[in-house]
Amino acid sequence: MKSFVVFGCGRFGSTIATTLTGLGNEVLAIDNNFENAQAISDQVTTAIQCDVLDENATKDLGLKNFDTAIIAIGSNLEAAIMATIISKEAGIPYIIAKAKTERQGGILEKIGADKIIYPERDMAYRVAHNMTSSKILDYIQLSPGFSIVELKLLPEWENKTIEELKIRNKYEITILGIQRNNDIQIAPKPDTKLVSEDVLIILGREEAIEKVEKI
Repeated sequence: MKSFVVFGCGRFGSTIATTLTGLGNEVLAIDNNFENAQAISDQVTTAIQCDVLDENATKDLGLKNFDTAIIAIGSNLEAAIMATIISKEAGIPYIIAKAKTERQGGILEKIGADKIIYPERDMAYRVAHNMTSSKILDYIQLSPGFSIVELKLLPEWENKTIEELKIRNKYEITILGIQRNNDIQIAPKPDTKLVSEDVLIILGREEAIEKVEKI
């Protein structure tokens, strides 16, 4: 079991907090709005109302005992900055921060966030790709220019092995796994034969993935 502190109990933060709790983790959810904290109080380990801009209010939270801090404050940059600083000063090993823009993400990274996530941007990418491509089933951008996608097997690749297709050399993508029926093969071997209805989980640069989409 790991321990998480989640700053911000809006839609994004509350979903993360309740999901982590459901997976068996200890979660402290914090929001400056009492109603937001109260709304998930029976779905997380602990939920409290606390204004992170009030230095005295954060002293007794016991943040040093947590493994990960998740800064899910999107509408108030000052509060997000302060939550990041507080988490860093408490010695929390890993800090994840939500940001709406690259500029906001850059600021949070400079003051101590280990990972920046952009939920709105990532969702927009996924929706756009899913709507415009019949081959892409799901799309996750890991960082600007680099993504993981679920790709329907191309007809040209059916009944051929990964080695025969020379996928990594020819297309500059890596097959991380193959979803076949209800089973997922992780790190498939080069002699694995691809069959109709396979879904490939691939990693690559966006330009490489776009080339595959156009085949």
